[in-house]
Amino acid sequence: MKPTHHHADGPTPTTVEYWEAFYSEREQVWSGRPNLLLVREIAAIAPGSALDLGCAEGADAIWLAERGWRVTAADVSETALARARAEARRQGLSDRIEWQRHDLAESFPSGSFDLVTAQYLHSPAARDGERTRILRRAAEAVAPGGLLLIVGHAEWPSWVVEPPFDVRFPTTADVRAGLALDPAEWRVEVDEVVEREHAGPEGQPGTRKDNILRIHRR
Repeated sequence: MKPTHHHADGPTPTTVEYWEAFYSEREQVWSGRPNLLLVREIAAIAPGSALDLGCAEGADAIWLAERGWRVTAADVSETALARARAEARRQGLSDRIEWQRHDLAESFPSGSFDLVTAQYLHSPAARDGERTRILRRAAEAVAPGGLLLIVGHAEWPSWVVEPPFDVRFPTTADVRAGLALDPAEWRVEVDEVVEREHAGPEGQPGTRKDNILRIHRR
């Protein structure tokens, strides 16, 4: 789950400020393991070029690179990217991954890719409509014959009894409507909600639901 602290009083932080603060609070935020649904959807796909949007500390990009993908990985947080670069160096994969800093609402990696992946691209600092615009731009970056993979939270995890802030998680139907893709050019291969066991921060048992869209560009 992306961050749950929220600034109720005072000016809303910019995207950069929000994520820099988020990553600076701890030495390592994420597990270092790739997202399970990325692995599920992409493990059997022949490698090519990939774009990882909101790459965080780099686990997905590193997993893809290990499997032979040439990866462009973008995040807004220089702190997160520095950790990702260091881990890729440690694993001897630096030559397969290009790390780029982007506030995706303002700038976007250039080029087209066989795979464009956006895993949990939720940001409490985002402005209205920002995520939809970024995902549309993501679709434009998919090469003919390539895949767009969007994974997002469907709801708060079961153990979050009092959500720290009010948010409406987009459904796959919301995302598809926002993308407005031409069915003559795109085929939806996977559109589902997956529920799985997911322990809370104190180890409390629970579940969480995620949405997956895997869309093939003809």
